[in-house]
Amino acid sequence: MFGKNRQNNLNIPMKKGFGVAKILVVVILLAVLVSGSYYSIQEEEQAVVCTFGSPKAVTTPGLHFKIPFIQTVTKVNTTIQGFSIGYQSDAGEDEEDALMITSDYNFIYVDFYAEYRVTDPVKALYASENPALILKNIAQNCIRTTIGSYGVDSVLTTGKNEIQSNIKQMILDKLDSYDIGIQLVNITIQDATPPTTEVENAFKEVETAKQGKETALNNANKYRNEQIPNAEAESDKILQDAEAQKQERINEANGQAARFDAMYQEYVKYPEVTKKRMFYEAIEDVLPDVKVVIEGEGGNTTTMLPLDSFVSEQGASITENVTAEQTEVGEEE
Repeated sequence: MFGKNRQNNLNIPMKKGFGVAKILVVVILLAVLVSGSYYSIQEEEQAVVCTFGSPKAVTTPGLHFKIPFIQTVTKVNTTIQGFSIGYQSDAGEDEEDALMITSDYNFIYVDFYAEYRVTDPVKALYASENPALILKNIAQNCIRTTIGSYGVDSVLTTGKNEIQSNIKQMILDKLDSYDIGIQLVNITIQDATPPTTEVENAFKEVETAKQGKETALNNANKYRNEQIPNAEAESDKILQDAEAQKQERINEANGQAARFDAMYQEYVKYPEVTKKRMFYEAIEDVLPDVKVVIEGEGGNTTTMLPLDSFVSEQGASITENVTAEQTEVGEEE
């Protein structure tokens, strides 16, 4: 009796411990299921949800749900990333990638920096093992091909922008054919130097001279742009003055012609009277400017000035005589 009771007493704690363990297991399973049933996407990333081997891109940022143990989620960084090509570090890394040959058989060190971003996360994960490495290999090939078609002077000085543009377009065309889910954003020349110091200094002098030439041309163009409006304004002013003088001369000539026609009409009517009047009017205009000098005996001379009173009286009498003569002629007619 006593042995059986003791055994029953031992079974009770064992059953209680087993129940607590089951509860803990259930809680842990629930926690795992809950934590594995959702995921979040940041603004700078996208996710690829794979269900039984079938991937699907999720591009909307925020909280999303998935089926635990069935769906797997892989996040992909979609921000702009970059890598260097031919960068010459202090330790001399990648020095061979930087050494290139130009079309005129000169050696030159050229360093590039490429920027890219993921455009299709599914292809970026499953179309290739390492899309960034593929892009780098493509870029190296395009860089060497393009640099090999330019002379060393263009690479070091004036042709950098054109070289960058051609390399970028070549890389974009090849990436389209590979279709690995990434896109080239930009590629730039960081540095281009000759293999020797002497050549580098010579090219620096050439670059300085070209910059001086461009500066001189810009200053000349600026001076030209400043002077041309002034010259055009001066030209317009001269043309306007000439046009005004032309019109003045025309009006003056027309007035003189009209006066001559009027005088001719009077002459036709009264030829003798008109001749006398014209003579008297001419004398009236001339006499005020005449100096009268009377030489007397013994070499004495006397200048009689002014003649205004004489001229005015004489002119008045002349005018009265002409008017009277015209009146008489008119009465006789």
